[in-house]
Amino acid sequence: MVERHPLLKTTTLVMLVLGLVFALGPIYLALCSASVTSRQILLHGLALLPGPHLWENLGSVLHRADIGHMLLNSCVVSLIVVAGKLALASTSAFAAVYFRSRIRHLVFWGTFVTLLLPLEVRIVPTYAVASDLFEPLHTLLLAITGLQLDVSLNLLDSYAGLSLPLMASATGTFLFRQFYLTVPAELAEAARMDGAGPLRFFIDILLPLSKANFAALGTIVFLTTWKDYMWPLVATSRPEMRTIALGISTFLPTETGQPPEWNLVMAAALIALAPPLVVIGLTQRWFVRGITGVGK
Repeated sequence: MVERHPLLKTTTLVMLVLGLVFALGPIYLALCSASVTSRQILLHGLALLPGPHLWENLGSVLHRADIGHMLLNSCVVSLIVVAGKLALASTSAFAAVYFRSRIRHLVFWGTFVTLLLPLEVRIVPTYAVASDLFEPLHTLLLAITGLQLDVSLNLLDSYAGLSLPLMASATGTFLFRQFYLTVPAELAEAARMDGAGPLRFFIDILLPLSKANFAALGTIVFLTTWKDYMWPLVATSRPEMRTIALGISTFLPTETGQPPEWNLVMAAALIALAPPLVVIGLTQRWFVRGITGVGK
């Protein structure tokens, strides 16, 4: 075993402590600020020590806003996006690795280039498609045949509209593709000799081997969708379709001269933080395996 230099050990420990402070510091400040009154925050800034009003502020948040329904909306949308992304990423990566085609690399890297265009950049065309799903088809048919269809499908203010535009994942496809490339080619050949077709090989062999990948990608996708603010803000106008990320803004001032209730904002943020913490706690072992490649 190589003996580590004391200076290296000290530096590593200091970096770990700093990382812990930067990671948990904002949560601690939110917890302290959620346990004091609004007047105290306005006079003295964010609280540095916990106060006695935490449960009172949490009760005010639950009473003044339909937090339960917002949490339900966030859970439904996040789970739909997770299921869709995992299905699309695993099957597209399977096609890119095991289906021989001259253009498969072109298609894969074309998909990967979409990482250069985040949702915020393509928000306008995405909104246009969600407001009328068949409009691109109408335009194409009109240009080719001159046929005009009077059919429209508005996905706004619905779970489908909140989740479908977020399902495609070039990152997930890349993650599964890199794992599938590590699977020995002899395994696919043995399955083929035993009479297993591509679908049987995918379901019975690849999917069980990809449990860690599913857990890692699913956790990341769930957290990303849960905290997404931009797309729910654009795609919803009805209060009953709001997610918890939008619900936190309910406690911000809406009129000139109205004082902000930062203690309630922080209390709402703590409530929104609870489900992701539960997900991380349940999937942390598989998440680490999926990220580090241990146990594959």
